[in-house]
Amino acid sequence: MIYADNAATTRMSRTAIEAMLPYMSEYYGNPSSLYSFGQKAKEALEEAREKVAKCLNCNPWEITFTSGGSEADNQAILSAARSGEKKGKKHIISTAFEHHAVLHTLEKLEKEGFEVTLLDVHSTGIIDPAQVAEAIREDTCLVTIMYANNEIGTIQPIAEIGKICREKGVVFHTDAVQAAGHIKIDVKEQNIDMLSLSAHKFHGPKGIGVLYTRRGIVLHNLINGGAQERGKRAGTENIPAIVAMAAALTEACDHMEENAARMTALRDRLMDGLDKIPYGELNGSREHRLPGNVNYCFEGIEGESMLLLLDDKGICASSGSACTSGSLDPSHVLLAIGRPHEVAHGSLRLTIGEDTTEEDVDQIIQAVTDVVTYLRNMSPFWRDLVTGKRTHVFSE
Repeated sequence: MIYADNAATTRMSRTAIEAMLPYMSEYYGNPSSLYSFGQKAKEALEEAREKVAKCLNCNPWEITFTSGGSEADNQAILSAARSGEKKGKKHIISTAFEHHAVLHTLEKLEKEGFEVTLLDVHSTGIIDPAQVAEAIREDTCLVTIMYANNEIGTIQPIAEIGKICREKGVVFHTDAVQAAGHIKIDVKEQNIDMLSLSAHKFHGPKGIGVLYTRRGIVLHNLINGGAQERGKRAGTENIPAIVAMAAALTEACDHMEENAARMTALRDRLMDGLDKIPYGELNGSREHRLPGNVNYCFEGIEGESMLLLLDDKGICASSGSACTSGSLDPSHVLLAIGRPHEVAHGSLRLTIGEDTTEEDVDQIIQAVTDVVTYLRNMSPFWRDLVTGKRTHVFSE
């Protein structure tokens, strides 16, 4: 099996597993307990907080542990909105191709009277910072723009956007779920006020994440109860998962440069191979994208059929976000960058990892080529394109 869906989730690393195990069997005390057995867990909790903070270049007390990226996104956006509302500011800026954890939260706020501006991401899948500057108003309380897109992997000019927001006194949040552990993040240097990440995207466990909140930004509770996480996220902390996440993120950051260089070379090899398939195109910028992300559209292809046939060939891939895999609608990300519906339905996302080899990449190229050819040969839609009854969207 060749696993090429690392954007959906990653294999837990041996480092993360080994860090996690003692806190499931030996040091299982409640970190809120005062006796020494519980304080052992408390020490592990705070050590993990320090490790995560070091990777982001922030203070440990600015780190809140959550159940994952979706919870962190929700708490960040709703907190900024509630604080803004108290000051009479009810305008939020985001983009049309955010993760649904962001978009659905914004839809909720719109029903409560907030106004949301969704910026155009253009065919490159990249925001121009000037768009942000132009969209900010006197009543803007939040700008929330993802660090790297979860489907097409394009990386946004976060530092420039953060600088604009800081100068204009607007809170800036970024969903960095796909970026964390893969590209360098420095919340101070990049003027990031709030940031979300999730452990299972960088070889940590599922069900654990982080919300970074710059000192001075008020957090509003989503979960009420005990006084855990400085009183801002009730519930006994998941010590095994938190310790494993910190270990996985530290390992990823320590080896980031070498991993990125190797994966970028494999990514480019994969793109070069898929470029040879006629009437197909890469989605998003070729250069400004995550090291392991490749996303293509092929004319005359239905994405679900392509995935099933690739699975038969031992290749795990996706057509977009795993969070929307049950939807029959075309990807909102691809529609946002201007792909027509019939082309967006034929998308393929391949996300390689540190374990991927050149041989794996070559097998993927051959398998995709064979599957696209097979599906086109049996497609009436493709026949109409070949005979000229329909017009091609892409050039050969």
